[in-house]
Amino acid sequence: MAKKTVSAKEKNKEIAYGAGDITVLEGLDPVRKRPGMYIGSTASPGLHHLIWEVVDNGIDEAMAGHADHITVELLPDNMVAVSDNGRGIPVEKHKVTGVSALETVLTKLHAGGKFGDGGGYKVSGGLHGVGVSVVNALSTYLKAEIHRDGKVWTQEYQIGKPKSKLKPTGTSKKTGTIITFKPDDTIFSELEFNWKRILDRLRQQSYLTKGITMEAIDKRDPKKIQRYKFHFEGGIESYIKALNRNKSVKNENIFYIDREYEDSRVEVALQYNDEYNELLMPFANNIHNPEGGTHIAGFRTALTRTLNAYARNKNLIKEKDDNLTGEDIKEGLTAIVSVKLTNPQFEGQTKGKLGNAEMKTYVEQVFGPALNIFLEEHPKDAEAIIGKCILSAQARIAARTARASILRKGALDGLTLPGKLSDCSSRKAEECELYIVEGDSAGGSAKQGRDRKFQAILPLRGKILNVERARLDKMLANNEIKSLVIALGTNIDEQFDLEKLRYHRIIIMTDADVDGAHIRTLLLTLFYRHFTPLVTEGHLYIAQPPLYQIKKGNNAQYAYSDEEKEKIIKSLGGVAEEVEETEESEDEEDQPVETKKNSNIKIQRYKGLGEMNPDQLWETTMDPEKRIVKKVTIEEAETADEIFDMLMGSDVAPRKHFIQTHAKKVENLDV
Repeated sequence: MAKKTVSAKEKNKEIAYGAGDITVLEGLDPVRKRPGMYIGSTASPGLHHLIWEVVDNGIDEAMAGHADHITVELLPDNMVAVSDNGRGIPVEKHKVTGVSALETVLTKLHAGGKFGDGGGYKVSGGLHGVGVSVVNALSTYLKAEIHRDGKVWTQEYQIGKPKSKLKPTGTSKKTGTIITFKPDDTIFSELEFNWKRILDRLRQQSYLTKGITMEAIDKRDPKKIQRYKFHFEGGIESYIKALNRNKSVKNENIFYIDREYEDSRVEVALQYNDEYNELLMPFANNIHNPEGGTHIAGFRTALTRTLNAYARNKNLIKEKDDNLTGEDIKEGLTAIVSVKLTNPQFEGQTKGKLGNAEMKTYVEQVFGPALNIFLEEHPKDAEAIIGKCILSAQARIAARTARASILRKGALDGLTLPGKLSDCSSRKAEECELYIVEGDSAGGSAKQGRDRKFQAILPLRGKILNVERARLDKMLANNEIKSLVIALGTNIDEQFDLEKLRYHRIIIMTDADVDGAHIRTLLLTLFYRHFTPLVTEGHLYIAQPPLYQIKKGNNAQYAYSDEEKEKIIKSLGGVAEEVEETEESEDEEDQPVETKKNSNIKIQRYKGLGEMNPDQLWETTMDPEKRIVKKVTIEEAETADEIFDMLMGSDVAPRKHFIQTHAKKVENLDV
């Protein structure tokens, strides 16, 4: 076939790239085109982000001194109403857009009271000005009701477009804004709002804004309406008290300072406890900054310097001793640093890190002197804090020695991997996965059933150390933890290096019984406390082995829950019967498997992974094409910290209360 010739003119036409190739998305079209850019995702976090955006408008009014009550109502048919008693969004015609200020705010990106120099907001949580307009863009229906100037103004929207002009619909003696919206089911993969998540968020915001009342009402079930109110006059001081309520504290008096500095405001609260972990929560204009920023840099500098100066002055640290380091003063610290500033500069769309350079100085200047006064006025508390930090320093030195002897450079480079680790042949971390398996028996099945190219197996013997009650030196003396650290290749704690991770998927695989659940919790505690980036970056998973094999003739199916088991039995034309008694044996491994017989249907209940042969384990739990694994995430670090402390900490009373409260919800408990 002759080759087709292309003229220079035609060739230039093919590669031309001009203004006509640029697509202009009008109004709110960019939001619908790329929703993840504005709300993070179209799953549950993004769905709830719609509520946060509207609530933040009310909080802006509260921080400006114009509102003290915000209400979130969950309504039937996945609708939400958010109201505040602020000034009400302005309704007069906007000079530039030619439509009302309300319609401008609801239909234009980067429009709002946080950009101008007039009567908008001096301090605002929003930076990009896209809040309520994004909610409008991603909702099939939105209604704005404004109480202002003695009237009620109403306007309805459909997929971001006004259905009618703004018009007065009544009279009113109050002021405020009510936004009612229904998320677009063609945008979001999930439409069910999580009641607990909303309560946690509103509770946190009411701590951060002293004097405000946050109310949540769940009207989705008319027969079971739920209502909560949050109001904390103590602000973040009350927040610290709540975070430490299940812990043994060192300083009975909570340090607290709230002071204006230049054109900003600095609010800090802290208290030490007997635990080994730090909980530091930074906020800028009520926005949580999980990656910290300049305000945290100023806090850490002032805290280290002030504690060292006080300890030296009171002879609590001898002349020959080294100063306490930043690591030494972290242990057992619970602190909240909340700053409010006029022009916040965040790094990244998620506002995870504050970048304003001046805030480092502002926090140092406010916090440092105030903490020194607190230490002088509360000598007993000061001595307890310094004593805690000195013990931490001693443990750091011991841990350094342990780390040097255990985690040699060669070990972490893969030259001396643990003997019990069955490694995979691939060296591409992104395609490799490590199964952490309970027991040698399950480990043997997993080793035989795995795909050796990309699946590595690390069996653990028994239960690992509870790291919630142990320092690093004691942890590294534990053989199981030591093997795990070396196998991962990342090192641990402050020396953790995610770039050296040898497996991009770490999968915890334990038996579906009480002991298995306990081992899984111990491992989750270890990862959450000492390998946090593995969790936050999405590398940690939990395997879901089946509970039952249901077999009729040569047809074998697997059930991962009792409900699924009953459906399979029904589909096979059978009815579940009582479990036949099995003979007792001194050796549990030799006991016969529990079997139910009915119409040639055999039901095998797996009490442990070791009961599965390698082929079954591969087919049900390890084959990437068929298996079910759950990714471990941390959506709310504060809640996670509280749960781990309650379940794994030294205080028995909260754990006992939790067990008594939730015991009746547990079904099919294997003891």
